[in-house]
Formats: sequence, structure tokens, C-alpha cells
Amino acid sequence: MILPFRTPADVDAVTGQVRAHLDAGLVLAYPTETVYGLGSAPSAPALDALAKLKGRPAGKPFLVLIDGFEMLDAWGLVLNAHARAMAREFWPGPLTLVLRGGEGKLPDALRGREGGIAVRWTSHRGMAQLIGRIGKPLTSTSANLPGQPAAPGPESIERMFPDAIAKGELLVLDGGVLGNVPPSTLVDCTGPLPLMVREGAIPRDELRRRVGSMAP
Repeated sequence: MILPFRTPADVDAVTGQVRAHLDAGLVLAYPTETVYGLGSAPSAPALDALAKLKGRPAGKPFLVLIDGFEMLDAWGLVLNAHARAMAREFWPGPLTLVLRGGEGKLPDALRGREGGIAVRWTSHRGMAQLIGRIGKPLTSTSANLPGQPAAPGPESIERMFPDAIAKGELLVLDGGVLGNVPPSTLVDCTGPLPLMVREGAIPRDELRRRVGSMAP
């Protein structure tokens, strides 16, 4: 099923259905500030369903989207000094930070080899509103299959995953066609110094210009 998701009224209309879909351990496709994403509830069974649909190899974790600092604290995720400086300057926005914490609240399958969980406060207004109403983080990965470009819109997602949509395993939120935006910048903040993992929508120079020595 594909649901309209372009206005605040659309968010109101889909919230109950999306909540029930995620609570059932199923997968959601949705727009973000960068590319269309695939996501699930932050539970082990839901992550298995997401990995199966995506064709993701074991040991490659997904990030989580949040709607603000309150949700970050509620799920036990920890900002060190470097992460806090970058978050205050660039969140909400296309900056993903790998953070410590979340033990006992988020599944270990979300952790990378460094032991952290990748987190982004999304600046997509509709998705931030939806995540806030659901009351829990939403896992996220680009909406594509291995080796293929990320889907720019719902029609591309429908072509990639027709069977999952037909079976009700994948619910698609139609936020229109997105522009050619780079993926989020990814910074590992689990160690004593931040480490640039992927330079994306926010260049390293911009990080350093705005937070100085707190940037990688």
C-alpha cells in the first residue's frame, strides 16, 4: 500500500496505520531529508525483516532516526562533548552520529564493530512528527537493493519491492520525488576523538568551520 505523506494532515491520517504496521514487525518506506529510506521498529524481529527485504548482509547495522534530544535521552543514547557540539549545531539535519549507550533499550544488532549506534535527528518535518507520535526511534537504511541507487520516489520503490508491497509487508509513504541529495555525513563519536566515516551532505570543512576542534 502507498499512502500520501506530503502535508501535516497526511501525517495525522497515517499515524495509526503506521504504528500498527511497525508494531507488527513490518517494514516502512518513507522520505527523509536526504534519500528515501526503509525502516522498522527498533526490535530484533523487525530488524530481521528489514535485513531480509533489503538483502543486507549480517553484521552491517542500520541507523536510527529520532525526533529530538528527549528521545535520545529516553533510549539511553549518550552524547560525548564532541557529539554534543556537532548535534547542537547541525541537528536536526543530515548528520549521523555513532553514539555509545542504548544498552537494554535498543537491540545489539544495531551496533557496529566499534560498539556504537548510528543516530540522526531527522529534519524531514513529516517524519520527525510521525516518529514523535509513535514514541520510539525508527530504524533507517536507503531504499534500494544492493548495488542499486537509492529510490528517488515511491514509484521506484514499487518497482523494486512489488511483492512485499502486494503482501502488505512493506508500507510506502509517498512524500513525492526527492532531489539528488547526498547521503548524511557520518561521524563516529564512540572514541576519545571523532572519526569521519563518510563525508556526505555536510562537508568536513563545514563541520570544522562551525564547531572547530570538536569536529573530525
